[in-house]
Parts: sequence; C-alpha cells; structure tokens
Amino acid sequence: MTNPKPLIWLTFILIIFGLAMISSAGIYISQKNFGTNYYYLSHQFFFGFLPGLALFFAAFRMDYKIWKKISLPLILGSIFFLFLVFVPGFGINLGGAKRWINFFNLFSFQPAEILKLTLIIYLASWLEGRKFAAGSAAAFTIIIFFIGILIAAQPDIGTLSIIIGIAISMFFASGAGFKPIVGILLLIAVAFALLIFFEPYRFDRVFVLLNPDFDVKGIGYHFNQSLIAIGKGGFFGSGFGKGEQKLGFLPEPAGDSIFAVIGEELGFIGMAAALFMFLLFVTISLKIAKRAGDRFSSLYVVGLASWVGLQSFINVASLSGLAPLTGIPLPFISYGGTSLAVLMLGVGILANIARKA
Repeated sequence: MTNPKPLIWLTFILIIFGLAMISSAGIYISQKNFGTNYYYLSHQFFFGFLPGLALFFAAFRMDYKIWKKISLPLILGSIFFLFLVFVPGFGINLGGAKRWINFFNLFSFQPAEILKLTLIIYLASWLEGRKFAAGSAAAFTIIIFFIGILIAAQPDIGTLSIIIGIAISMFFASGAGFKPIVGILLLIAVAFALLIFFEPYRFDRVFVLLNPDFDVKGIGYHFNQSLIAIGKGGFFGSGFGKGEQKLGFLPEPAGDSIFAVIGEELGFIGMAAALFMFLLFVTISLKIAKRAGDRFSSLYVVGLASWVGLQSFINVASLSGLAPLTGIPLPFISYGGTSLAVLMLGVGILANIARKA
C-alpha cells in the first residue's frame, strides 16, 4: 500500500493556489466583461472545483479496475463529442476555433479536455497486453492520427501536442522499442511541419519566437506582453494583486497567460514554487507507477504524469520565450472548469491506484 496523502495534499495546494491567482488575475476582466470583480473566481469554484471535488471522491472510492472495463465506451464517447463541436447548434465558435459544446444553453464544456483523460485510460488498457511488432506500432499510429485530425480541425495545435506527448510517453513506458518510436516521431514532425506551412498564423508564432521584436503591436503582442509581465516581477514580484499587465495589456490573464501574472506579482520565487510543485507531482506519480499492482495502473499513472508535466512545461515555455506561443492552460491553476474537473477526476483515479499499490 502506498500512501496517497502527499499526492492529494499537493493537488489541493495547487488548486487553492490557482483559485487565489484567478481572483487576482481575473479581477479587471471580470469587472470589464461582467460588472463584478470575481466572476472568473466564482465560475471556476462552482463549475470547476465543486464538480471536480465530487468526481475526485467518487473516483478515489471506486476500484480503478472499473475504468479499464469501460475504456472503449469512454474513448468512443469522447470522439463523439469531438465530432459534435462541428455540429451547428452544439459547437461554439469563438475566435475562429470550434472547441466547446453548449448543451441547450444549460452548460458548456471542452471535449478535448475530457479526451485527454479517456485516451490515457484507453491506451493503458490497449497497451497492457500488447506485444510489440510492426502491426502494433501501425495500429497505435492510426489511433493517434485519427484523433489528431479531429483536434487539428478545431483547430487546437497546443492540445494536439499534449495528446501526442501523452501517447508517446505511454507507448515508450509499455515497452515499445526505440525504432518504432523514432518512426512515429518522424511522421509527427512531418505532420506538424505541414500544419505550420498551411496556416500562416502558426508560422508567425514560430517567427516571433525567433524575432521577438517583430510587430510587437500585432503578431508579437501577446508574446511580448507576457515577457514584460515576467520581467517586471523580478525576483520577489510586485506583490499579490498589484500586477499591472493584467489591466488590459496581457491577453487571457486568468487563463492561458496566468503564469505571466504569477511572474509579475510573485516574481521568480513564485514561479519557482509553482514549477517545483509540478515537478513534485510528476515525481510522486512516477514513484506510484513503479509500485503499481498491474500494468494497466502503471501505464495510467505514467499517462497522467505526462499530461501534467508536459502541459505545464509547454505553457511555461511558451510564455517565457522558450517555445512558440500556444493556447493551453496551466494545469490546476488556469481558469477553465472542464480542465480542472477532469484533472481532479484523473487524480482521484491515481490516488485509488496509490492506495492499492
């Protein structure tokens, strides 16, 4: 038996930290868009944290092996929702992207966030008893490319990167050889090159990364504003709630750009603390994976650790000038009810695995 308490405590510290930062980062846009100071905080609490809390405790008490039995209907349901974003009346088009579903104006959610978890469950089940031959690598590639087409069509290349990273990590952890992984990575590299070539805005983001001073009021605006925010923070930061970039300068301050607000208000110390917590989450998770009682649970934990680790790294790197800017949330911290609730469900399953390891 492995004690799940350190993982649970760490998860809730990250969530509380995220709620605190949303209360600060979202105050200006809450007032501007909704006439109240804490719309984003209250929405994250009632539509992200509370549903996530219920899902976490339900998953923590359930035997994790149940998820293996229902892995196929889970992934098929997620794929159905991915198709639904393109159906008029259900899919929501915001800024040219179709990434959300609205059910009869009652509630909305982002299917790609649900897919991350269901794909981890499905791949853990699929890879558990797989013997690796050319056919296995081909079948794995077909699965990922089929899902990738649906994600790229939204378009959401940031999420696509995370999903591919999760899948490759699990494929490697399952015992796949070096040769098939290199072949798959080459195919993925070609696919990404084509995606960048046929969409000028993606090429522009790569160009801005290499030339930060290019078009700072247009193409490079978001990139440069995040660098300004982090630069203003220095070592100790300007103080919680005292950041200036969130006041109409930094796009998505409570969402994808919240790490830049952390940098401005809490400085290098705050950013380092956040990164340390993510690193600790991955480290604890991988220790649980080593002690897991079966291959399915071990692969699941690797998948979840890859999700949190890769997504936090890409988010931080894109806002810090180390990678092209991409719109993905910082796990547990950024505004986004679907992301938080699904992550809490995923951690609930992980905690159940730890308890039985």
